[in-house]
Amino acid sequence: MPGMTDTTGPGAFRAAIESGDLAAAVALFRDDVEFLSPVVHRPYRGREELRSILTAAFTVFEGFRYTHEYGGADGHVLEFEARIDDRAVQGVDILRDGDGDGDGDGDGDGGLSQLTVMVRPYSAATLLRERMGALLSG
Repeated sequence: MPGMTDTTGPGAFRAAIESGDLAAAVALFRDDVEFLSPVVHRPYRGREELRSILTAAFTVFEGFRYTHEYGGADGHVLEFEARIDDRAVQGVDILRDGDGDGDGDGDGDGGLSQLTVMVRPYSAATLLRERMGALLSG
C-alpha cells in the first residue's frame, strides 16, 4: 500500500544492502533460500551460504549502488552498478518471495525464497568469478 514501509521484502533488502547491514539482508530470506550465481552453475542453498556470498561480494565490489528497481507479480529486480578494479560492472539482483503470491513481501511463509544475480560484461563476470572463488574457497 502507498506510504507503507517494506520491512520484509525487496525494499527492505535494498535498504539493508545500501546501509551495509548484511545480517539484516540475510534475515529477510527463508532458511532454505536458493542463491543462483552469475558464474557458478549449481545453486547455493541456505542462509549461511548466502551470508558467505554476500560478505565476499561486499569485499569484491567497489562503489556498489542500485540504479533502478522493477517489480511485478513474479518477482522484483534491482539493477546495480559497481566496479571490480578497473572494470565497470552492471547487473541485477532478482528477488522472489517465499509465499507464492509473487508480491515480494514474503508475508506467507517466512521471507524471500530466492536471489538470482546476473552481471555483465563477460570480462567483469570473469574477474568476479576469480575474486569470489578465492574468497569463498579460502
